Amino acid sequence: MSDDEFCYEPIGVIRSPFDSIEGMPIQPPAARDVVGTIEIDEEYGSGLADLEEFSHCIMLYHFHRAEGEAPLAPTPFLDEHPRGLFSTRAPRRPNPIGISVVEIEGIDGNTLTIKGVDVLDGTPLLDLKPYVPDFDVREDARAGWVDASGRSPDDVNADDRFR
Repeated sequence: MSDDEFCYEPIGVIRSPFDSIEGMPIQPPAARDVVGTIEIDEEYGSGLADLEEFSHCIMLYHFHRAEGEAPLAPTPFLDEHPRGLFSTRAPRRPNPIGISVVEIEGIDGNTLTIKGVDVLDGTPLLDLKPYVPDFDVREDARAGWVDASGRSPDDVNADDRFR
């Protein structure tokens, strides 16, 4: 492996009620009441210490069912016009890594119960990070074309653009 290549191993698996892309919520706001679990591999279980003190965490995961080459201008779910890939959260990417902020409901051993899960069952988890408002919220943030679209992600579900 060269210096410009990376190899990551999953640290666990995300469990959700979604075994199919069709109808799956897109982004946590559309899945706000959906409960799932994260099963952390035993060797990383001690890493969950103190995480329950946080209300939310950030999941980094591998889009294991995203197929095909990443389009450089996909049409995102909240718009009707093609947009630059890196201005979207499309799952087909050069490195198919996803990110979601989910609510922590509880921890039992190596299992984290979460709410707001918006991924397919069996999604490989790459990392977990605590959500810290002082680090992660930017009051002066803009959302580009998402703001301009006037649409909300609250009720958007997946369609064939995942393929």
